[in-house]
Amino acid sequence: MLFPTLEFALFFVVVFLANWLLRPLPRVWRFAMLGASLFFYGYWDARFVLLLLASIGANWFVAKSIDAQHLDGNERNAKLLVRAGVVFNLGVLGVFKYYGFFVESLRSSFGSLADSVPLLEITLPVGISFFTFQALSYVVDVHRRQIEPMPLLDFAVYLSFFPQLVAGPIVRASEFGPQLAAEPDPRYVPTAEAFRLIFSGLFKKVVISTSLASQIVDDVFTLPENYSAPEVLLAIYGYAIQIYADFSGYTDIAIGVALLLGFRFPQNFDAPYRALSIQEFWRRWHMTLSNWLRDYLYIPLGGNRKGTIFTYRNVFLTMLLGGLWHGAAWNFVIWGAIHGGALAIERLASNWWNRTERPGLLPPKVVAVVRWVYTFHVVCLAWVFFRAETFGLATSMLGQLTTWNGSSELITPLLLAVVAVMILSQFVPISSVKSLEAEFGRWPWYAQGALLGVGLVVIDVLGPEGVAPFIYFQF
Repeated sequence: MLFPTLEFALFFVVVFLANWLLRPLPRVWRFAMLGASLFFYGYWDARFVLLLLASIGANWFVAKSIDAQHLDGNERNAKLLVRAGVVFNLGVLGVFKYYGFFVESLRSSFGSLADSVPLLEITLPVGISFFTFQALSYVVDVHRRQIEPMPLLDFAVYLSFFPQLVAGPIVRASEFGPQLAAEPDPRYVPTAEAFRLIFSGLFKKVVISTSLASQIVDDVFTLPENYSAPEVLLAIYGYAIQIYADFSGYTDIAIGVALLLGFRFPQNFDAPYRALSIQEFWRRWHMTLSNWLRDYLYIPLGGNRKGTIFTYRNVFLTMLLGGLWHGAAWNFVIWGAIHGGALAIERLASNWWNRTERPGLLPPKVVAVVRWVYTFHVVCLAWVFFRAETFGLATSMLGQLTTWNGSSELITPLLLAVVAVMILSQFVPISSVKSLEAEFGRWPWYAQGALLGVGLVVIDVLGPEGVAPFIYFQF
């Protein structure tokens, strides 16, 4: 099951009532939201509440100390403190997420020489990558004097805020802090937009993502050699849709819940499968991570300021580390390398195409179609390594694409329709969605409630029995 429905339904009811009743009491409201967030996080494993609290305390103290050094004019100490903050956060991430990967890599490379390094069984805390990146951005932004330090209670609410705590989007303090300080009236919230996001997120996760996983993706990625090329190809396309529906579904729910609590989170997805280049794909996919990598990794590495070669190096390193952020496995590194290499090739090809005065050689629509086909299939190629449990399974998947013998029993008209409709939905103008949303907002409350009730029933009927956890909970 996704979660114990009754328990979490009660949790959300209590939180929304507390939000409505306590918002006029800002300090009490903050303690209530902090308590709710710690309860929500502790539900998965209460031990890691202490880790979250330690991250809150350490990062708040470091940022406060950095600001004090700025006020004293001691920039050298401020730089030392920001470095200490970065080391602390990366150290926490390294121990809990990458220690086992590091030890196993050492042993595979050096054999018995590395046997003295102990391999510890360390449980990965849910959402550690997300709240660690938010903490890092806070410390760095205070050092850059882009934001003022937050009061401890405000920072605790920011870093632990439950809607996006375990799987994003990555919200910066500069986006959250002013909204927290403004203390909006909870009686006036964009409910039509919030409910549209929550229900579209539930539908994508429960119906689309889980159905694709159970009907084709999980089976084929587990034993690819048992299936024919058409089934393997549909499984690859299916996983592209599954991970989009799963992750964008979660962030839709998170953004919708935050709206009901009076906070607007940044957009995290913008029809990524309509992109005509890998660069455009990353402007549309997991946008908060893309922007984070750009501002805190790519630009500090030098960005495009040091010439062509260094630009390609910085792009490749950024994507490589972005892949490693997703998981402690070489498959994620390869996934990042594919994206980094494709971004570099695109830059080279674009420069050559424009330099040789070829833009008018083909009709624009033909060029757009070719670019879309290329982009979508490079993304799907990378998803094979992202999804496969091992490098061997990934190469087996790709090898099976040349095997056309055997049956294609897994391919059904319904599966083909789901994949096709989900891809075509990427090209629906957002203005059309907003028009429907505005129309829903004009309905009386009882009509809205009836439609929402029908929507829940439809999702329950169409969804399979039992729903897998969100994919990004593991990151």
